[in-house]
Amino acid sequence: MSGAGAASGIALSSVALAGAGGVSHARPDAAEQAHALLNVSYDPTRGLYADISRAFVADWQKTAPSGSDLVVRTSNGGSGAQARSVLEGVPADIVSLGLSRDIDLLAQYGLIGADWRTRLPHGAVPYTSTIVFLVRRGNPLGIHDWPDLVRPGVRVVTPNPKTSGGARWNYMAAWGAALRRSGGSEAAARAYMRALFRHVPVLDTGARGATNTFVQRGFGDVLLAWENEALLASQQLAPGHFEIIVPSISILAEPPVAVVDRNVERHGTRAVAEAYLRYLFTPAGQAIGAQHYFRPVDPACLAANRTRFTDVPLFDIASLGGWAAAQKAHFATGGLFDQSTTG
Repeated sequence: MSGAGAASGIALSSVALAGAGGVSHARPDAAEQAHALLNVSYDPTRGLYADISRAFVADWQKTAPSGSDLVVRTSNGGSGAQARSVLEGVPADIVSLGLSRDIDLLAQYGLIGADWRTRLPHGAVPYTSTIVFLVRRGNPLGIHDWPDLVRPGVRVVTPNPKTSGGARWNYMAAWGAALRRSGGSEAAARAYMRALFRHVPVLDTGARGATNTFVQRGFGDVLLAWENEALLASQQLAPGHFEIIVPSISILAEPPVAVVDRNVERHGTRAVAEAYLRYLFTPAGQAIGAQHYFRPVDPACLAANRTRFTDVPLFDIASLGGWAAAQKAHFATGGLFDQSTTG
């Protein structure tokens, strides 16, 4: 508990649980439900939502009834695996996942309203990011752009797109860049993706696991990573040991958030869950995002933090057909990802 939380009597907990296995499926009693939130999130947000939760609880306490406590817990893991855990019964009040398709899946099964994108500003995307390369100090292999990843001897670290939203952004960034280099040739893009995954010796389940493999275990020559993960590693986890390489073109990563309607109705937490998500779009919430190296969607906050982020031409997922088309073509059983990693 932070000092501010202790002083105000707030019971604040921002716990990074180990995926679905770390969350009790038992329904809490009514008194606890009214003042507890579970945010099921994706890998690279552990520090972000710990700070968001502390700040939100302090703000919420200003108008809460006297003696009220609020506990905010966060579960982290690969975005796809986290979405499935909610489908299987993890009692999330909020989801903050790596890509919109994971929330659409929850909407498809009736846990979230189909209008979830329209309930919050910016299509329910509070922060954006992009995909960059993290290399070791001095860039010993001279990696500068996407074609360099398939040179002989280069070992690429990226998580598994079957379980990780971040990995799907990595994959689609590589696919889109290959299409643009080849003038739109899908055959050339398929050949590049096959070559790329021949350079990936291991697929971690989530983005944070891939970062740990590269940074802490010292495995691999280049990490494909969310920009915020790369900045965290290069500036805080191991300053001076890594360099960020921004490729000539990349993808606009848009991780969305939503209230889990079915669960907040059961828990009696809709008002506080909605307030929590609205807080992400406030100046204070946007500033916390920037502190954790996510690009704010608020133009003023982005301008104030411009030096943190490198300008790079970005394409969006819509230009590649959207996530529904990507799922069918690339990530379904037997799709292009499977073809790229077998045979």
